[in-house]
Amino acid sequence: MVQLGLGLHVRNTLVACASEGARYAANADRTPDDGVARTRQCIRASLRASYAESVTAVVLDIDGTPTVEVTIRAPLPVVAYVGPSEALVVHGHALQEGR
Repeated sequence: MVQLGLGLHVRNTLVACASEGARYAANADRTPDDGVARTRQCIRASLRASYAESVTAVVLDIDGTPTVEVTIRAPLPVVAYVGPSEALVVHGHALQEGR
């Protein structure tokens, strides 16, 4: 039960950090690289640094609307914080402000 709780905590934290990074990158004066840095900062403040190793951000065109997508690939905690690398994938999205 404790391990399931840890897994959900890690996933929810990563989703929140990806969303925060996407919102930050979507600001008119920011870039996707700024969103990656913000996401990594958020992850390192909440979880082990190894969870912040694979973070990417891109600007997508979704139905004519520029949208920032931040993707995190992290280990799935199976035993304590140890598990298969990049098995857990989460995304955060935000509408990009006009530039």
